[in-house]
Amino acid sequence: MSTAAALATPQIEGANFLNLMIVDDERAMREVCRDVAQSLGFNTSVAESAEHAYRVLESQNVDVLLLDLKLPGTGGLEALHQIRARRPDTVVVVVTEYGTVQSAVQAMKNGAYDYVTKPFSMDELKLLLDRVASHLKLKTENRILREKVKSKQGFGSIIGRAPEMEKLYRIIAKAAHSSHPVLILGESGTGKEMVARSIHLSGPLQDKPFIPVDCGSLVPTLIESELFGYVKGAFTGATQSKEGLLAIAEGGTIFLDEVGELPVDLQAKLLRAIQEKEIRPVGSTKRHTINVRILAATNRDLEQAVSQGTFRRDLYFRLNVLSLRIPPLRERRQDIPLLVATFLERLSKTSGQERSLSDDALKAMLAYDWPGNVRELENSLERACALTTGATIQAADLPREVVGETPGIAVSGDATTKIIPMAELEKETILSTITQLNGDKLMAARLLGIGKTTLYRKLKEYSSQAN
Repeated sequence: MSTAAALATPQIEGANFLNLMIVDDERAMREVCRDVAQSLGFNTSVAESAEHAYRVLESQNVDVLLLDLKLPGTGGLEALHQIRARRPDTVVVVVTEYGTVQSAVQAMKNGAYDYVTKPFSMDELKLLLDRVASHLKLKTENRILREKVKSKQGFGSIIGRAPEMEKLYRIIAKAAHSSHPVLILGESGTGKEMVARSIHLSGPLQDKPFIPVDCGSLVPTLIESELFGYVKGAFTGATQSKEGLLAIAEGGTIFLDEVGELPVDLQAKLLRAIQEKEIRPVGSTKRHTINVRILAATNRDLEQAVSQGTFRRDLYFRLNVLSLRIPPLRERRQDIPLLVATFLERLSKTSGQERSLSDDALKAMLAYDWPGNVRELENSLERACALTTGATIQAADLPREVVGETPGIAVSGDATTKIIPMAELEKETILSTITQLNGDKLMAARLLGIGKTTLYRKLKEYSSQAN
């Protein structure tokens, strides 16, 4: 491609805000690269040596630097080291000659963003500069998002600015200043406990206890003793009396997570405690007055459970005085970039290495339906950060289901040679993960991006299928 043809190409969006410097000892190469870069919209300068480049960097901001590795005097690799030390934010692309690609590989290990091999066409140079501009644009957007996160990320610790979330915030604000029970509805991973905490912390009870109880992960007898307490000798092993969580939360809030999993007999005892504002510890004949606000959450359809007889109608109406629904992530995809920026900021602080997301990775995350919701998104980023060695997370670093690969299907030509039902694949994945973690179900749930209650329910299903 000729230089004249290159000059006729459209400018790259945002390039007019980027300063590019070409460092090459060959005058003809400097001029050709400068003409092409200027035609694309870059603000361009040139230097014929590393020393000249150092002087320019002292007085000018350079966003992109095209560096020839074969420079007189100071070598290109040493120049790269010096430039990275002086301007760590400058994106350096190295230019190497055919047959010396190993030097370019070493340069990338030392911090170069990319490389191009001489002789290269103007099309190659244009594509390279387009890719660099996109990288810098994404980096800037990530920085802006992180600043937005620091200034305002939603309601309390809840993240999101979608219209559905704004509506949720208004309901939370109203619920916070009420003493009525609240029923929080939402799929697994949407942040039901976070919403419950926001209600508690935004109201007059914020200085009082907030006690969460996972009703789906405890056996029925244990839930009863946890909620209501017990007296010494009530059962084998009860060597001393224990106060129940409904009493411990006195004056504050108790959050009943996955309340739909409570057995029917315990539902009756809970209803009595709410209505009469008193409890009777297991093994005791005395009742104790309580003063506690009830927040409950479930991912089940309680109206359907009521019609099926697995959930008491009177308890449902008692808990459902106020209700709110947390939208699943697929209904507020516009919040995904903000969530990504927040979680990457958090992970960067933990690891000490700043991370960003490539355009392809962000597109994949925006297209995915996120059945595990925000919890799955955070888990996917955590895994990607653990797998990638660079500062930028690529689409290939994300879980294969996120980038659109369908596991369990092998294709030969145009024919599908093997199909595994999704239910079987899910079962195999869950059981295999638990085995690899030596039976640690809580860690398995976290790595799989699902809730503890969901995992326990799946395991019960697999157990009943085996019988």
